[in-house]
Amino acid sequence: MFSRNPMRTRPLLSILLVASSACITERGPFANRMAHSATSYLARAARQPVSWQPWGREAFALAAKLDRPVLLYVGSDACRWCAETDRAIYTDPEIGALINALFVPVRVDRDERPDVAQRYQASVATMAGLRGWPLTVFLTPDGAAFFGGTYFPADDPITGRGLKQILPDVAKSYRDRRAFIVQHAALVRQLALAGAGVGRGVLQADRIQPEVVAARAALDEAVRTRVAVGSVMHAEAASLLISEFARRGDSASLVVARRALDLLIDSEAVASGPPPGAPEDPPRLVRAALLRGLAKGWVVTGEARYRDAGRALARSLAKDVADPGDRAVFADQEAYIIEAVILSAATLGEAAAERRARGALDGLLQRMYARGWGVRHAVAGSAQVGGGGLLQDQVQVAGACVAAYQVGGDARYLAVARDLASLLETSYADPLGGYYDAAAADPTAPALADRTKQVFDDILPGANAWTARVLLRLAEATGDAAYRRRAEAALEAFAGGVDGAGVRASTFLGAAREILASRVTPP
Repeated sequence: MFSRNPMRTRPLLSILLVASSACITERGPFANRMAHSATSYLARAARQPVSWQPWGREAFALAAKLDRPVLLYVGSDACRWCAETDRAIYTDPEIGALINALFVPVRVDRDERPDVAQRYQASVATMAGLRGWPLTVFLTPDGAAFFGGTYFPADDPITGRGLKQILPDVAKSYRDRRAFIVQHAALVRQLALAGAGVGRGVLQADRIQPEVVAARAALDEAVRTRVAVGSVMHAEAASLLISEFARRGDSASLVVARRALDLLIDSEAVASGPPPGAPEDPPRLVRAALLRGLAKGWVVTGEARYRDAGRALARSLAKDVADPGDRAVFADQEAYIIEAVILSAATLGEAAAERRARGALDGLLQRMYARGWGVRHAVAGSAQVGGGGLLQDQVQVAGACVAAYQVGGDARYLAVARDLASLLETSYADPLGGYYDAAAADPTAPALADRTKQVFDDILPGANAWTARVLLRLAEATGDAAYRRRAEAALEAFAGGVDGAGVRASTFLGAAREILASRVTPP
């Protein structure tokens, strides 16, 4: 898409770029603004020579004013390639000068703004067929992506894929081929929205079964290549396959699930780090997903190794959520871990860990939940999501509350879960089916006016798939069949779009299996 000029005189260009960047900075509005960020990942970038801007209207308004594209960089503390990028690339004065002179750079913490991360991960997958972190995406000033990828090296003059080659070429193409860029960005936006798994269909066993088989094959391959290390979605896939064995006697699924659990135990849940090309999810989340699988695995197989590893993991995670220390706390991630500990500790006989997790849930509700208003993504002082609240926060907290009620019988947890389930209908429901990722559109830029819906697993289970799971648990806890009907309707909003998703559809497939099983009337 972008051409290179081999006769470019780089030393002269660098001098001109540094001078240009300095002039802009002297006028005031274009300086590195990461120093007062709420997360340590962003704050550490304050000393980089890149004039990073926080995600928000001001950055896009500045891009429009300067008539430049936006360079969006999304990373996280859990991503080793993000750390490598910061160490080797964004400390380079020449790259900093190129960026400051040609773009408006915006830096986002994936965990603080998962809505932004998911939206542009879909764009990069559409444009380049890539998934992973960090994300490096070039946007028009209205927020539409037109070029991007994951990790780019600093310099690669042979292939032209280094940032020192790409940055000038992208800026030149944006300047000289504006009409094409705008048209291309609009197409990417349309395709990314259409490819989010949204496609109505009817839940039928003959359509779900092949997808379970495909997920099993994908997990088997991921285990063989060790890609499954460090990934929530692979750990969730193992849980799906254990349930397949428990429900249907599928021994092939159990064999693959056990291989995955054994790999994750032996790697101590990514303690040694995943191999190149493997997903890199927050280790705490991977350990929570593994804990869920170990508890299921012990119940199904009676394997003492799973029980012992699960007990140790439950104690460790319970301590972690009970005492977060100075780390940033995000409601969706914290609630996912809390639920895993509550249910697994109760299963494995770790009463103390279960009590600590319920205490952590109490603290989370006190800080981040308000009746009738729902759950905020982060504590005060952290950037709030542009759409006024995230579906993932509501359903993860609701799921943790249902688990606490099921284990301990305290009705106040059930009341919170029912309140959040009601909020889903008033603030997140799409009249055409499913639930939007955010309560409202992001006002940051015009291209963000489309509300998205996610069903596939990523660093957390897919929000719509988990919503269906929570609604099914509420139906069990309350005897109210309306929750089950809502769960089925949520899944059917995506049932026509999950073909070929592999392990990414694990949570959807598990919830679909429950719906199909509930249709069978015992004799």
